Amino acid sequence: MRLIVYLALALNLAACGPAKDDIDPTAEWSVERFYSEARNELAKKNYLTAIEYYETLESRFPFGKYATQAQIDVAYAYYKFNEPDSAITALDRFIKLHPRHPSVDYAYYLKGLSNFGRGGTILDVLVERDLSAFDKNLMLVAYNDFKLLLQRFPGSRYAVDAKKRMIYLRDELAKADFETARFYASREAWVAVANRTRFILQNYQGSSVIQSTLELQLEAYRQLEMEELARDTRLIIELNYKSGS
Repeated sequence: MRLIVYLALALNLAACGPAKDDIDPTAEWSVERFYSEARNELAKKNYLTAIEYYETLESRFPFGKYATQAQIDVAYAYYKFNEPDSAITALDRFIKLHPRHPSVDYAYYLKGLSNFGRGGTILDVLVERDLSAFDKNLMLVAYNDFKLLLQRFPGSRYAVDAKKRMIYLRDELAKADFETARFYASREAWVAVANRTRFILQNYQGSSVIQSTLELQLEAYRQLEMEELARDTRLIIELNYKSGS
């Protein structure tokens, strides 16, 4: 009887012990091991696992070069995992904590990329070449991120690509405003059309919609019977776009 009691007690104690599934395989990892494993998972595009390793690394080893690097690497992992909001939060934190870090220019650049692709459907939009329907505010935020990078780090290795993206975004912002002007025209809101086309011409010279904007502006002035302004706009069109016809 006593043997049965002892056996039952032993089984009960075993049941109260840690289950195999509850054992943390990373419990004995060094900071170097954590960083190496996180980098490996990132290279294999296992972004969620990489994020987990980077965040655990920083929580267990909050000081030193590995923790600092993990803060920016986890932002890249979030960016690749299509979690731009989390990436931007991580990047803002990195920039605040390490304003003089050698990689802070990269943090600004990655922040621009994250805002550029915010919303999760940017690739589809780019394929369709219809970014004018995309959120203009997010395009502006991305544009300003790249602009800030160029202002603070004009010699950055990321400056050339940032400039190209700014040119692209500027053209898309012009398209977005042009689509708005066309919408006003469809409603015969000619004062709004005139104002919007004027804004485009003042802010987006050199963009791909300038000729179309001038033609729409000409129509608005005609509808509003603003003959002098219509004549000026028509002259600009003839001088710049009709000379070869």
